[in-house]
Amino acid sequence: MIEYQKKSDIIGYFGLFGGVETLEAKTEQQNFNVSQSTSRAPAENLVEKDDRNWRPIVAKYQIPSLGKSIWQSVNSIGPYLALLVACYFTVSVSWLLTVSLASLAGLFLVRIFIIFHDCGHGSFFRSKKANNVLGFITGIMTFTPYRYWRWQHAVHHGTSGNLDHRGTGDIWTMTVNEYLNASWWIKLRYRISRNPIVVFFICPLLLFWVYQRFAFDKASTRDRRSVLWMNLSLLVYVTAMSLLFGFWNYFFIQFILTLVSGTSGVWLFYVQHQFEDTYWRKAEEWDYLNSAMQGSSYYKLPKVLQWFSGNIGFHHIHHLSSRIPNYNLEACHNAEPFFSQVPELTLRKSWKSMSLRLWDEEGEKLVGYRHLKGLRVR
Repeated sequence: MIEYQKKSDIIGYFGLFGGVETLEAKTEQQNFNVSQSTSRAPAENLVEKDDRNWRPIVAKYQIPSLGKSIWQSVNSIGPYLALLVACYFTVSVSWLLTVSLASLAGLFLVRIFIIFHDCGHGSFFRSKKANNVLGFITGIMTFTPYRYWRWQHAVHHGTSGNLDHRGTGDIWTMTVNEYLNASWWIKLRYRISRNPIVVFFICPLLLFWVYQRFAFDKASTRDRRSVLWMNLSLLVYVTAMSLLFGFWNYFFIQFILTLVSGTSGVWLFYVQHQFEDTYWRKAEEWDYLNSAMQGSSYYKLPKVLQWFSGNIGFHHIHHLSSRIPNYNLEACHNAEPFFSQVPELTLRKSWKSMSLRLWDEEGEKLVGYRHLKGLRVR
């Protein structure tokens, strides 16, 4: 009997947002007192040695700065809007120039998505209302329903690395044994969903243009209704932009925006949880601290890419506490040597993630399909 949740399709990945005051906050609070959990000895020693020091450090960086939040909004949304205006004036002059400007705007849209992300965590402003207002506005820019996606992401934070709770806000990951025992149809679906072209080019478009228009999960009525309100708001926005640019001009510009920002976002999320020595455990062995420190990588990016990605490469810090605004993640990482004892990825190392497909429970690592040679169905 295969125990993974079949509904956990790759396209559901960007449900990476969590309800700030519901499941996510509750899970963080419950798991802040870390127990001895995983079967991997080095991780246990790490927790035992440093567990007592990291909580007050993390708490110190959870306080948002109004000045930094406003400045980040200005230096992210401002250039994005300016580039859209530039696209408007260049579309009748040179499509090559327009595509270049739209591609750059797509990178700014990644940064805007991080602001959206922080608003959903309640970490960008102290004011809940301010977070919700800016979250909704940036949700329109990113074609993402704010409240509903926020709920999905709470599930991601509360279950990341838990083998018994896969299926919402994560990437479809099967164990070696599950794959060996699966039907040919499930294996085909899985291979298609894990194909790099599907993951990084097709899924971003389907995700933001199609998948985000529906509420499939068992969210609250209010969260599900937020999808409808976002769809109506997007209808107004898309109609206005089509009238301004011309329908096909706007369509191709938005295509470039979504492709660049979506592909970048999917890649960031993918490599930060899908690396060889990541963390997956059964529910009874799962541990909050080890899930954050082993199951979320430190993606060491060049400074310019770190800026555009809103410091989300410090993903282990983000999973330790999602209440830390993105502009405080690096400072928190540097504040305690314990935080640097995490899987570190560089651009060069991260390419290997594309060949990793299945979780090997015995070896406690992600493996590729080549690992299946010689293995038998059990």
